[in-house]
Amino acid sequence: MTPIADCELCVSPGGALVWEQGNLRVVMIDEPSFPGFCRVIWLQHTRELTDLSQVDRRLLMDVVWQVEESIRSVLRPDKINLASLGNLTPHVHWHVIPRYHDDSHFPQPVWGIQQRTTPEGVMRGRRALLNDLREKIAFACSRLCSEKSMDIQ
Repeated sequence: MTPIADCELCVSPGGALVWEQGNLRVVMIDEPSFPGFCRVIWLQHTRELTDLSQVDRRLLMDVVWQVEESIRSVLRPDKINLASLGNLTPHVHWHVIPRYHDDSHFPQPVWGIQQRTTPEGVMRGRRALLNDLREKIAFACSRLCSEKSMDIQ
């Protein structure tokens, strides 16, 4: 893939790199109110999920599910929000967001109106698990690709 100079996801990882292989990247977003917020990014310019081949769509979704499963296992959120957004970014990508009944925006979307402030002690506890989460995601995604013997080009 040749990076395009004015494309945010071509010139930067889009977050803290957790795992990358072939056309896929998983990053953790620095969103202080939502520790564990991840993004799964298809690296080639592809605007819509249906523009990918069936094999590539399946691979992308398998990685999204691995990220979700890792978040559930390590952070134990009350809910996971999955969203495929990005009106201006020409890269299919999924947001995988752990949600808690006590988070600042619950039950509103993370981009909605703040409902409360989560106690700092609770937030510190969640942030303390982020290194374990990074390791679990990297291991799970690598294992997925290895087990399926996927040729990710």
